[in-house]
Amino acid sequence: MAKRKYKISVIQLNLNDVAENNLKKCISWVRDAASQGAEVILLPELYSSHYFCQSEDVDNFALAEPLYSTSFIAFSELAKELGVVIIVPFFEKRMAGIYHNSAYIIDTDGTEAGLYRKMHIPDDPHFYEKFYFTPGDLGFQAIETKKGTVGTLICWDQWYPEAARITALKGAEVLFYPTAIGWHPKEKEQYGENQYGAWMNVMKGHAVANGVFVAAANRIGLEKYLEGTEGIQFWGASFIAGPQGEILAQASHDKEEILIAEVDLDLQENVRQNWPFFRDRRIDAFGDITKRAIDK
Repeated sequence: MAKRKYKISVIQLNLNDVAENNLKKCISWVRDAASQGAEVILLPELYSSHYFCQSEDVDNFALAEPLYSTSFIAFSELAKELGVVIIVPFFEKRMAGIYHNSAYIIDTDGTEAGLYRKMHIPDDPHFYEKFYFTPGDLGFQAIETKKGTVGTLICWDQWYPEAARITALKGAEVLFYPTAIGWHPKEKEQYGENQYGAWMNVMKGHAVANGVFVAAANRIGLEKYLEGTEGIQFWGASFIAGPQGEILAQASHDKEEILIAEVDLDLQENVRQNWPFFRDRRIDAFGDITKRAIDK
């Protein structure tokens, strides 16, 4: 019988380093999380490098790795050793000219429970992801692991209620969001509070609307590697929320941290029984949602 309670963790890190060092760092922090009782552990988006999407530069494609190579081998061994599930976001080289922003879901025995490719790809100042990433083609998934059934979405996906809804309807108990989001330093004073608040609110809304747990792992630190720019100040503030949007654990804006919280499936069931949003959905009236715009 599946466990009705299990502990999840998000790890918030500064990852402004080379791949080898970032890998060693993440392995160490995953060990620490597991030693504190974490059973499903999430790393930030594109863990192995600095956030290279601040520019459009073909040299950055060298940071990508083929499936089941360095990241998978290292974290597969670690997951099996520790008996935990690890969600590993990485830069995937699928073939020459096709790259994805992806995440492995590695089960407790070191096998691949699932693979997710980021579906929504942004193109904003210093977040030039459309230059690098082909949109995902594996769809939204609920992935069964030996600890629980989880859904992984990546960063820009977090703004889309449709992505959260479909993943939850497929049976995900937790929505995991590996993330790399921050402020443009010159905009922080004027817009920073509202930008950060919107980020928190939309994901808490997904938790409430779907009766699921939500976990987001972000980076911290100023990543400034381009001359003539101010870089991106990643705002951290990783968090875990319960199925009513309640904050179960919250990180700072500027420290490397491990957050741990318990997923209680009995609580989730009780919330859904009392707030039966799934029951009352008018699926007969939702056809227009698949249109780009509803023209008059």
